[in-house]
Amino acid sequence: MSHIVILGAGTGGVPAAYEMKARLGNQHDITVINENDYFQFVPSNPWVAVGWRERKTITLPLEKYLKKKKINFIAQRVDKIDAASNKLELANGESVNYDYLVIATGPKLSFDEVEGAGPDAFTSSICVTDHAEKTWEQYQKILKNPGPIVIGAMPLASCFGPAYEFAFIVDADLRRRKMRDKVPMTFVTSEPYIGHLGLGGVGDSKSMLESELRNHHIKWITNAKTTKVEDGKLFVDEVNNNAEIIKQHEVNFDFAMMLPAFKGVDAVAAVPDLCNPRGFVMVDEFQRSPTYKNIFSAGVCIAIPPVEATPVPTGTPKTGYMIESMVTAIVHNIADDINGNAPSTKATWNAICLADMGDTGAAFVAIPQIPPRNVAWFKKGKWVHLAKIAFEKYFIRKVKKGTSEPLYEKYILKLMGIEKLK
Repeated sequence: MSHIVILGAGTGGVPAAYEMKARLGNQHDITVINENDYFQFVPSNPWVAVGWRERKTITLPLEKYLKKKKINFIAQRVDKIDAASNKLELANGESVNYDYLVIATGPKLSFDEVEGAGPDAFTSSICVTDHAEKTWEQYQKILKNPGPIVIGAMPLASCFGPAYEFAFIVDADLRRRKMRDKVPMTFVTSEPYIGHLGLGGVGDSKSMLESELRNHHIKWITNAKTTKVEDGKLFVDEVNNNAEIIKQHEVNFDFAMMLPAFKGVDAVAAVPDLCNPRGFVMVDEFQRSPTYKNIFSAGVCIAIPPVEATPVPTGTPKTGYMIESMVTAIVHNIADDINGNAPSTKATWNAICLADMGDTGAAFVAIPQIPPRNVAWFKKGKWVHLAKIAFEKYFIRKVKKGTSEPLYEKYILKLMGIEKLK
């Protein structure tokens, strides 16, 4: 009997647990370890931040649902991974041994890389539900006393979609409240151009998103290196393609939501020869560590090189379909290894994203994620807004039921008129 430990219980870790249980049955033990005792559907956090959702609608108690599938759960922070001894040391002083470790922690939110950034300083965040609730508190102050808003992404951010989403959601919410005319908005991003998305652009993303920002009266600054934040002021160096400063901005705000740079979580980053310099797990084509053959990893916490060099450093996003594909590959490869076979399943690193825009939305498909691509597809419409709402319900239902079905293959691709991605 093998013991498979899954570190992290988000949109990668929970599906990994369910798929692993469906594949291996009760002949092997599966344990999920997560610092929090609840699951949070992170893609809904922009809605929480404007009061369109409440915590109770997008979070679920983990132990209750995992237990139904005979999956063990430990609500503790992991302080150390002893990869040489196949052991995890927990914050409460206990330890857990494993035969296989799946790292699906998500990122460390590196607010400290910009002075004055973060929910404990002067900018808000939508990266986790706790932050989104604080952002909702800050946003309500704007509703009472309207003033300028800044939304965007810091240097080395790697997930730009939520920043665009939140900008358009805030715009839509203010219009519904008949207050949009009282709130100037500026989008500040480390991308070299609007619609880059950390992917070198997808289809017509540049022209389409520029048009949307223009039509919604949202100004923007690209190639923006945010250097410092003070109370009510964002300091930004705008650079050219040679990374030379061409203009310095002091952007005033009464409310700011800036996505931070990502790094690997401390316990993972500290393992010798497991991660790159920023703490992201290095994996081979089978989602397995080249150094530790019984450690696998999926999601935002893995190392993927940037699509291209940019004047202000940007990371590469890991979207939902890609994470789903990574998880499936890991499950198959661990099962193969247990049965004495060589791993053979590779993830398809294709990018699919549904971005809500308040009352409409934008969807893109990049196959493969890194250019040159066979498919580069970007479209907008109200159907995307409705699709994201529906997908939220599908995913939360998946967590409750403990189903191992691949939701992107079953639902999102068919909605887009694509039966399967190769």
